[in-house]
Amino acid sequence: MTSSAPRTLPAKSATLEDIRAVAEALAKALEDDKAEDLLFIDLDGKSSLADFMIIASGRSGRHVAALADHLSHTVKKLTGRPANVEGMPNADWVLIDTGDVIVHLFRPEVREFYNLEKIWASDSSAHRAVQH
Repeated sequence: MTSSAPRTLPAKSATLEDIRAVAEALAKALEDDKAEDLLFIDLDGKSSLADFMIIASGRSGRHVAALADHLSHTVKKLTGRPANVEGMPNADWVLIDTGDVIVHLFRPEVREFYNLEKIWASDSSAHRAVQH
């Protein structure tokens, strides 16, 4: 993951490199907020819905809600646009859609039940973030 923050992106002019930088910054924000078992997936050739997907777990519904709240503010700061957020306030599974990056935040048992990794991740397109 890169350490420099990407610039604010105009809605229609983002390159794949810009989008990757935003996705990496979002993954870094999740790491900083102690998200667990973070998976970063390149969706190239898999979906026209988004370019990247991030899947992560929070320790509890409260942790998932805090991750989602902070990440939605981070999306606005990075892109200049609000993210679409679904799944609050219950926070078992929260979806944050930036248009180019989709983030799924789960409580661990809900993540295990839906197992999105099996659907979307292949060895070549996904990598787990290193937990510090």
